[in-house]
Amino acid sequence: MDFLQPFTDVYTLDHIKFLLEGFWVTLKVAAISIVLSFIIGGLIGTLRYTKIPVVTQLLTAIVEIIRNLPLLLIIFFTYFALPEIGIEMKITTAAIAALTVFESAMISEIIRSGLNSIEKGQIEAARASGLNYTQTLRYIVLPQALRRMVPPIVSQFISLLKDTSLAVVIALPDLLHNGQIIYAQKESYVIPVMVMVSLMYFIVNYVLSLVARRLEIKQS
Repeated sequence: MDFLQPFTDVYTLDHIKFLLEGFWVTLKVAAISIVLSFIIGGLIGTLRYTKIPVVTQLLTAIVEIIRNLPLLLIIFFTYFALPEIGIEMKITTAAIAALTVFESAMISEIIRSGLNSIEKGQIEAARASGLNYTQTLRYIVLPQALRRMVPPIVSQFISLLKDTSLAVVIALPDLLHNGQIIYAQKESYVIPVMVMVSLMYFIVNYVLSLVARRLEIKQS
């Protein structure tokens, strides 16, 4: 009975509501970052595939630098370093910006690899049939590549949702941040709060993982 008492004390309507408010911030930040990173990453990945002189080399260098930096460092840089050069952002905006920069690099690599996975024979056949480079990319390469890219992109978005928790270091009022505020009230609250926070993350990520698995089966 003593073991269950902290759970009873924590799982009140007010605490659950407070956690859900934080979870809404988590989902909002993740959703905006997903949309922006897909657009930016898609553009960068496509430009890298086209192998435009100078542009491709520059984008490749930027992507490789970002991919090999810890996301936590990018979050710190966005929130603490950019104000030093006059670029100041609110906590939520800084978190979205950092996540978007990091995930755009990851998505661009997935898209570039997906485009490169299309057999050269199909491209040559399309060009021989009279399609120009842009038409070949639009009608032949992209439709096939997108089907192959969807599962890894969904998996990357799952990682993005989990990575939002790192923004707790800049006090983003997300699920983990609100959970910390609750268990700071009493040491015995730590386990009940962590169980609830873990459950919320698990439910959303598990649903997304099922979607990714379903898509992989369809592609096989």
